[in-house]
Parts: sequence; C-alpha cells; structure tokens
Amino acid sequence: MQDGRAPRIKNRAPAAIQVTAEQLLRDAQERQESQFRAPKQRVEDFEELHEYRGRKREEFEKRIRQTRGSIKEWLQYANWEASQGEYARSRSVFERALDVDPRSVQLWLSYTEMELKGRNVQHARNLFDRAVTLLPRVDQLWYKYVYLEELLQNVPGARQVFERWMQWEPEDKAWQAYIKMEQRYNELDRASAIYERWVAIRPEPRVWVKWGKFEEERGRLDKAREVFQTALEFFGDDEEQVEKAQAVFSAFAKMETRLKEFERARVIYKFALSRLPRSKSAALYAAYTKFEKQHGTKTTLESTVLGKRRIQYEDELAQDGRNYDVWFDYARLEEGALKDLQEEGVTAEEEQAAIGRVREVYERAVSQVPPGSEKRYWRRYIFLWLNYALFEEIETKDYDRSRQIYQTALKLVPHKQFTFAKLWLMYAQFEVRRLDLPAARKTLGAAIGMCPKEKLFKGYIQLEFDLREFDRVRTLYEKYIEYDPSNSSAWIKYAELETQLEDFSRTRAIFELGISQPQLSMPELLWKAYIDFETEEGEREKARSLYERLLNLSGHVKVWISYALFEATPLPISRAEREELDEETEDIPMVEGDIETARQVFDRAYKDLKSKGFKAERVALLESWKAFEETNGEPDDVDKVQKMFPIVSKKRRVDETGQVVEDWDMVFADDERESNPATFKFLQFAHQWAQAKKTGAAPSAVLPIASRSTQESEQANSAKGSREDDAASDVASSQGDDDEE
Repeated sequence: MQDGRAPRIKNRAPAAIQVTAEQLLRDAQERQESQFRAPKQRVEDFEELHEYRGRKREEFEKRIRQTRGSIKEWLQYANWEASQGEYARSRSVFERALDVDPRSVQLWLSYTEMELKGRNVQHARNLFDRAVTLLPRVDQLWYKYVYLEELLQNVPGARQVFERWMQWEPEDKAWQAYIKMEQRYNELDRASAIYERWVAIRPEPRVWVKWGKFEEERGRLDKAREVFQTALEFFGDDEEQVEKAQAVFSAFAKMETRLKEFERARVIYKFALSRLPRSKSAALYAAYTKFEKQHGTKTTLESTVLGKRRIQYEDELAQDGRNYDVWFDYARLEEGALKDLQEEGVTAEEEQAAIGRVREVYERAVSQVPPGSEKRYWRRYIFLWLNYALFEEIETKDYDRSRQIYQTALKLVPHKQFTFAKLWLMYAQFEVRRLDLPAARKTLGAAIGMCPKEKLFKGYIQLEFDLREFDRVRTLYEKYIEYDPSNSSAWIKYAELETQLEDFSRTRAIFELGISQPQLSMPELLWKAYIDFETEEGEREKARSLYERLLNLSGHVKVWISYALFEATPLPISRAEREELDEETEDIPMVEGDIETARQVFDRAYKDLKSKGFKAERVALLESWKAFEETNGEPDDVDKVQKMFPIVSKKRRVDETGQVVEDWDMVFADDERESNPATFKFLQFAHQWAQAKKTGAAPSAVLPIASRSTQESEQANSAKGSREDDAASDVASSQGDDDEE
C-alpha cells in the first residue's frame, strides 16, 4: 500500500453475517432523531383563556406595528379573532386594515367571507356595496355581490346590482352574465333588451351575431332578421366597414340557410362579396363556396370557384407582381369566364363587365415592366402584350384598340439593345388581316431598318411571297444578303426562289456569288445545294466541275464519296433536251452513270488520302467503295477492295516516362509494302496464321512458308538487317499477344 498499489486480499471467504441494503436503510431510519414538536396547551378555565387570548393579541399587535403595510398579517389577525368568535374585534381589525389599504381586493373578499361564515348576511351586503362603490372596475367584487343576491333568491336585488354594474360599461363577460341570469329565470324579453343596450355601447360584429343567434334560438325569426339588417345598416357600404362586418354577413347567410331560404342567403353572400376586394374576403369566399356546393346549381358553383381562384391569384401576385406565369393563368381564367357567359347568353351589361375584368387583368399585367435591359427578363413579358392584342382582335373585335396595343408594345421595347421579331411580324400580320398592306410593309420596313434580324427578313420575305410580289422578294433577299453575306441558308433560299421562277441563269449567278464569299456559315450546305441544282438540271459536266472545285478547297472524304457515287448515278437529260421532247411525254429520259469513272474517282480519293496520311478517312472510303462494288461490281472487284483494308495490330512503344505502352494501329498493305517489304511479308503470314488458327486449319502449314519468306527477306536486305529484325520481332510479338487474347 505504500507504493500506491491496492492491498492484497488474503481471505476471500464470505463473512458469517451478511448485511443487506434493506437492513442498512432500516438502521438509518431507526437512528434518526425525532423532530421538535411544540407542546400542546390545554386551557382549563376562562382565566387561562383570557391569558392566552391576551398573549396572542399582543403578538399580533406587535407584528402589525412592525409590518403595518403587510395585508397578510392583518388577515391572520382578523381571521384569528373570527375563529375565537370575537366578530366585533375581527371587524375592528378589518376596518383598521382597510384604513391602511382600502383598495386591496383580497382584504374586501376576506372581510365579506368572514361575515358570510358568521351568517351576517346584511353585513356582507353592506361590505359588497361599499366595495363596488369604492372599486367599480373590479369585476370579481361584482360577481361575488351578484352571486350572493342570487343565492339568497333575491332576483330583483341581483338585477339591481347588475344595473348598477352596467352603468360602468364593463367587459363583454359581464353583459353575458347578466343575459344568462335573465335566461335562467326565463326573462327573454329582458335579455333581448340587454342585448340592445349591449350593442348600443359596444357595436362590434360579434355582439350583433350573438344577438341574432339569441333571437333565432328563441324562435323570433323576424326579430333575428331585423337585428342582422340593423347591423348591416349600421356598418354601411364602405369597404372597411364591410370588411369588418364579414362575420355578420356570414352569420346572417348561415341563418337563412338553416331556414331553407337559399336565395336570401345567396343574395347576402353576393352583396358582401361585391363590396369587398378579393384579397380581403378569403374566409367569406370559402363559406360561399361551401354553400354553393351544397345548395347551388352548376352555374353558381362555377362562379364561386372562379371567385376563389381569383383570390388565390391575387395572393400570389401580392407576393411577386412580376410572376408572369400567374398573370397568364389569371388572364386565361377571366377569358374562360367571358366565354362561359357568352355561351349562356347573358345580357350586354354583364358581358361588358366580364370584358372589363379581362382588360383590367391585362392592363395590370403589362404595367409590370421587367427590371433591367436584358432580353431574358422580357421573353415572357412580351407575350402578355401579344395575348392582349389577340384578345381585343378576336374576342371583342376592337381593332383600333388592338392596333394601339401593338404600337404601345413596340414603343416600350428598347430596340437598340434587343428586339422581338415575333412582335413586329404579328403586328404586320394584323395589318394584313385588316387589308392595310402599306401599313404592314411600313412596319416591317421600319423593323429591318431599326433592328435587322434574320427572323424579320424571313417573315417579310414570306409575306411578299404569299402576295406573289416577286420583285419585292428579290429586293428583300438582296437586303438580307447585304445584312449577312455569310448566311448560307439565305443564299440557298434566294437561289431556290429563282429556280421556282425558272430563271436558271440568275440561280447559277447567285450560287456563284455565294460560294465566292470569303466567309460562310456551313459552306458545305451551299455547295451541296449548288451541286444538287446542277444534278437536277442534268448538267453532269457542270456538276463534275463543281466537285473538282470543292475538292481543291477541302478534299474531305465525304466529298470524294459523294463525287464517286455521283458518277455512277443516272441523271435526267438536260433542260434544253427536255424542251425538245413532246409535251405529252411524262417520263423524263435518264442518262446512265459511268461505273469505271466512279472507280477512278474512288482510286483518286484513296491516293489523295494516302498522300495526306489519313487512316480513318481511308477506312471510311474503303467501306463506301466496298459497298459500291458489292452493288455494281464483280466478286473480283470486291476482293480487290477487301485486300486494301488495313490490318489492326498492336505495337509497343516507350513513352516519355520510360514505360512501355501498347497502341492499336491500322497497317495498310500498300504502305507497308512500300516502306518495309520484309516486315509486310512477315505481318501478312502472321495474319494468315491467326486466321487459320481461328478457322481450325493446321497453323503449322503456314509457319514454314513464313520462316522461308523471312529468311529470303533477310538475305535480300542484309544492309537493313538489324532494323528489320527489330520490326519483325515487334510484329511477331504483337501477333502472339493477339493469339493469346
């Protein structure tokens, strides 16, 4: 233990006497000392009693002298005197306490309770009278006073107390207590008079509702209606007052519903809703919707649902006025309501009111101009103007208003920064529908001059084309090309126009101007359109010349393939020859293509791509060539092309980090034959050996040939022995890896 270790226990046997937890607790309880208790005193005679009372009074007097403002000490003193039967002394103590704090409610209540315990009822009445006179705003004293009178069956006295209380205009609970007392004694007329006095003092909606329900419960329905009507006359038609009186309208309508007066209830609901904004009458709309679902027709129910959705949209717009999706839904809602009214055949005034609501929604929507001058903020907004203009044109037939809407929208958009071609085009189309072509042309001309745009040119050109104003169309195409000479589609459409007008010289001139541009977006489309035009015209030489010019510019493999297939494709005779034919001839004679010329083009293409070192392009060309030969050639021609396909091999090389990397490469037969004849022979035999192994033939028959060929190649190329041996070993190892895989 000296070094801090736990002591070793030598005797681990259990003790003879086991001590339990229960025994420990019991011993602790028994050994606790008893609490101090004051000795009981027994009074044997009056002398001891007087001595005891005198001693207690001295103690109380001493304590109240020390803490005169403590009501607790006064109450203990007074209650002790009352417990001794000394009511006069107790009253004296209470009166002395009231001199100290006459506004203590607890003191008054204890004083009256002492008198009631002593059955001094008149004293208690006098005390309550003094208390309520001194503290008329303390409701607890009035409640105790009224309870005392009613407990003594002095109903007139209780009513008199209530009347005194009501002169002070207390809280609503006091009025309700007065009314309930009259109801307990079946004095319903008096209760109704109290309600009337109550609403005169506190004319709040809930008080009117309570009065109306009271009259309904007692069976005086005319009086109940009179109460509600008086309430509505009191609140008037002002929006704020009607909003405040929603509870009155709802209670009035529900009462009429309970009485099966559904039309009266509907009139009440509509009267209130017509004088309240939609955003402030959600609860009333909910009650009206429930009423219509239970007792209304299909038309009234739809009208109610319409009003509810209006409130929903108004709430969403109150949070975000630039939520244009909500404005679209809101406008569609009002337009749908207008169409429903028109189908029902309503009066002209109702229809005009519905049109006014639609216009109001659109006017409020377009007044929410997007912030900033970025086009992405305006994309949804501008459709509000377009829908507004279409509504005025189609639904209301107000063409002047529609024209004014278009003009206002065009003035609002900052065209120097961005514009909307759809807005210009729809305005021009509107003027065309109004048979005002000069205004439409003036509008589109101003658009092109102010903010030229591809869609504007296309729309204007289509308009003039539909009107068959081809000179104007040509002028517009010229302006279009001047605006964007690199637009290939513009050149193509211009040439197609001249083709439709059968002015082929202008068509060729347009194509020549187009392909001569220094910069073009997607020039391949323009070249293809030019070649297709010459092909349709049967001008094979001109088309061939175009292919040659295009190959000099690009030399792309797709151009070579298209050129080769073009040579093999039959073409119609030229237009000059067609005109010499009889008009009755429907089928146009065709001029067959030249297969050999197509093969020559394929061969030229292969050599050109080979000279440029393109491998993937050569493979694509060979695949097209093979498909061509399978369709038009002999099996020998197909085999010839097949032998030109490359062999895919795996080569090893050492990268910059010194690691050996394996790459897949395409080895063409003619490339290897020209550069490494020995390697090519070995690679060819290795490939044959791999093919034979896959087909199940004996690969040993190929190996001697391969070895003899390798030896002959080594003897013939002794000057390059070391380099060729390395290459052959690489190819052989790669082929071996392929076989293992």
